[in-house]
Amino acid sequence: MIGRQLQLAHKNVLVLGAYGFIGAAVTRSLRAEGARVSAFVRSGKAGMQVLGDIPQIQGDLRTCLQPEDWGSHLQGIDCVVNCAGALQDGPADDLEAVHRVAIAALGQACAEKDIAVVQISAIGAEPDADTDFMRTKAEGDAALRASGVPLWILKPGLVIGQSDYGGTALLRMLAAVPLVQPIAYPETPVQCVGMQDLCRAVVLAVAQDLPQGAYDLVEDTPAPLSHVLAETRKWMGFPDARVTVAVPGVVTGLISACADGLGHLGWRSPLRSNAMKVMADGVVGDPEPYRVATGQTLAGLPEVYAGLTCSREHRLTARMSLLMPVVVAVLSLFWLVSGLIGLISLPRAAALLTDAGWSMAMAVASVLFWSLVDVALGLAILWRPWAARVCLAQVAVALIYLLAASFTVPGLWLDPLGPLIKILPATTLSLIAWPLLQSR
Repeated sequence: MIGRQLQLAHKNVLVLGAYGFIGAAVTRSLRAEGARVSAFVRSGKAGMQVLGDIPQIQGDLRTCLQPEDWGSHLQGIDCVVNCAGALQDGPADDLEAVHRVAIAALGQACAEKDIAVVQISAIGAEPDADTDFMRTKAEGDAALRASGVPLWILKPGLVIGQSDYGGTALLRMLAAVPLVQPIAYPETPVQCVGMQDLCRAVVLAVAQDLPQGAYDLVEDTPAPLSHVLAETRKWMGFPDARVTVAVPGVVTGLISACADGLGHLGWRSPLRSNAMKVMADGVVGDPEPYRVATGQTLAGLPEVYAGLTCSREHRLTARMSLLMPVVVAVLSLFWLVSGLIGLISLPRAAALLTDAGWSMAMAVASVLFWSLVDVALGLAILWRPWAARVCLAQVAVALIYLLAASFTVPGLWLDPLGPLIKILPATTLSLIAWPLLQSR
C-alpha cells in the first residue's frame, strides 16, 4: 500500500467525466491514494459542487474531436482515466462524438506524448451490439487499442455505490414502490460490482500494478434481476412487496418509447430504450482474467451492500425520484389548464377587472398576457434544462397573482371555488419540485 502511494504520488492524472457517478468516486479514490488529480468537467459550477477543491479543467468532449484539441488539456499529465459517457443521444449528448471520435483523438494525442489511458467501458460493448451505446463504446475501445497507448480497459457490471445514477437509481426507485414490486425482465442475469472494487481496479491500473489489457469487473456468480432488486429493497429497509408484477414486454416498450421522447426534451431517464435493451440482454461478464491478474475476487452483491450505509436521505431520494415525473406532469398540467381556461373564459375574467374599475382594453390585455404566461410556464417546465428555474418562476408568478388579486379583487378569497386558495398548494408543489430538479 505504501509503495503504491509513493508511486502514485508522482502521477499527474486527468479524470474525464469527473463529477459523474463513477468519475467522482474514482477522482476521490485516486486523490486519497496520493495521486495528483485534475478533473476534466463540462460544467465548472457542477464540478465545484461535487468535487470541491480538486483542480478542474473545463472542457467538452463534443468539441475535442481532433488530437490537437487535447494538447493543452494534457500538459504535464501522466495518465488519463476516462469515466465519461452518455446513455443515449439527446440535446446535451452525442454518443458518436463522446464515445468514439473524441476518444480516438485522445488516443492519438496520448500516444504522441506517451500518456497512459484507463478506459471505463461497459460489459457488452461489442461492434455488433444491439444498442448505439454499446457499439460506440466498442468503437472507442478499438480506437484506443489502435493508437498504441499504454491501455487498460475496465468493463464494470452493474455498479453499486453509495450514491446512485442510471441503473442504480432505477433499482432504488423500483424498490421504493410500496406494496407492489413492478419489474421488467425478472429472470435477466446480472453481475454487479461495488464502487469500491471498481475504484481499486482503476488505482491498480494507474499505478501500473495491473497488467495492461481488458478486464470485466464483476462478481463471481450472476443473479436474476429480481434477486438484485430484492437485495436492494432489503438494503434500503423497505418492507417486502406483497405482490410482484412482471411488466410485459409491450408495456416496457411503450414506457421506453415515452422515455425516449422525453429524452429529446433533455430528460435523461434510466427507462430509455438503450437501458432497457441492455437489461433485457443481461449484464454478464467473466471475472477470471481480473482474478488471475490480481489474485483478488470482487465482492458479491450482499457483501457490497453490507459495506454501504443506507440512511434516511437514500430512502427519501428514491421515493422523491419515483414521484418526480408525477410532480412535473401535475405542474405542467396545472399551469397549462389555468392559462387555457383564462383564454377560453376571457370575457368573464375581464369582467372581474372592469367591475373593479379597469378599462375594458386594460382588462382584456391583462387577462391575455397572464393567460399566455401560464401556458408558457406549463410548457417550459417540460424542457429539462429550464425545469428547475421554471419552478421558481411559477412561484414568483403565483405570488404576483395573490398580491394583485388581494388588492384588486379581494372578494376572490371568499369565492366558493377558491381560485386563490388553490394557488397555495400549487406554489408549494413548485417549491418541492425545485430541489428535485437540481442538476447532479
